[in-house]
Amino acid sequence: MAHNIWLALEPLKTMRRLWVSVPTMSMEMEQVLELWRIEERDSEFLLYDFDQIANATDNFSDHHKLGQGGFGPVYKGVLPGRLEIAIKRLSSCSVMDLMEFKTEIQLIAKLQHTNLVRLLGCCVLAEEKMLIYEYMHNKSLDFFIFDAEKGKILTWDLRYRIIDGIAQGLLYLHEHSRLQVIHRDLKASKILLDRDMNPKISDFGMARIFCSNVPEAITTTVVGTHGYIAPEYAFEGLFSTKSDVFSFGVLLLEIITGMRNAGLDQYGKFYYLTGHAYQLWQDGKWNELVDTALGGDVPVPEVMKCLQVALLCLQDSAADRPNMSEVVAMLGSLITMPEPRQPAYYNVRISSLAVSSDSFGESSCRISNITLTDHEEGR
Repeated sequence: MAHNIWLALEPLKTMRRLWVSVPTMSMEMEQVLELWRIEERDSEFLLYDFDQIANATDNFSDHHKLGQGGFGPVYKGVLPGRLEIAIKRLSSCSVMDLMEFKTEIQLIAKLQHTNLVRLLGCCVLAEEKMLIYEYMHNKSLDFFIFDAEKGKILTWDLRYRIIDGIAQGLLYLHEHSRLQVIHRDLKASKILLDRDMNPKISDFGMARIFCSNVPEAITTTVVGTHGYIAPEYAFEGLFSTKSDVFSFGVLLLEIITGMRNAGLDQYGKFYYLTGHAYQLWQDGKWNELVDTALGGDVPVPEVMKCLQVALLCLQDSAADRPNMSEVVAMLGSLITMPEPRQPAYYNVRISSLAVSSDSFGESSCRISNITLTDHEEGR
């Protein structure tokens, strides 16, 4: 019979003790809690009581549900004092879930930036594992940019501010934080918007921590989302900060155009928006790329600059892509930039792709022997 282990925890910002009853756990969960104890010494990261979270969500009622991701549901909760929170409730206790859970806890105390979503704490009780975040009032970026009506809310000035914020957040992760962090799954649904529409990068479960003297790594398990994955990562398992730069280029293009990168029959002979965008850039028809929701009234030099930066980030060779400090510099001035060459996947055509649907209705794209699966998440 499982016995109870009582943990006395003293969060830095409160004088009261929070007692949590946790049944006997696996070695992996013990490691998670040990990580928490280590991180708690130097941060405001809290371990929440399960009943506290259940009360904040009306026992996880559908009324409080914000969305559903591959990891499980996300709920909005309100704690005493009217503090609004978002709760990611893991749906299972698989090894991957535990790895992602541990990664988020391990990273959070070390990552503090205005353009990163703040993880407030976690809740662990038997098989229940939850991550508690600050609540983002305006959902995720994809909620706006891929909707013709909601896209009108995002003026060019606001889009440019969002672009700059994402770039600043990535620059911090890659160069200015105590750790060098590669996100590995940057996409529109991972950019959350606060009450003032400020962008915040979220979900670090797939992230990898690098030593400053290690420029890249190889993995046999490619994670990420169809359309956002750099070619050297998709085909060779090689990832680096330049992998995130590629994803940023895709995201930048989507913000400008209001279109998703991958879509059947959407871009003529091209399967990817990236190839279509490069062709129009070469033909001097870049204005055809600008989201119609903007109404045509946009600052031409600024839009052209953003398009050129996006295409430079999408270069097939990682060595040809700028790093994020160069991206921020290019976005912040009118400096002379190199002319982009053909982007990755430019020659991928619809006829060369085998597209299918799995039992959950998720689209997959098979290129050579690599299958990339789209896991868009609601907020």
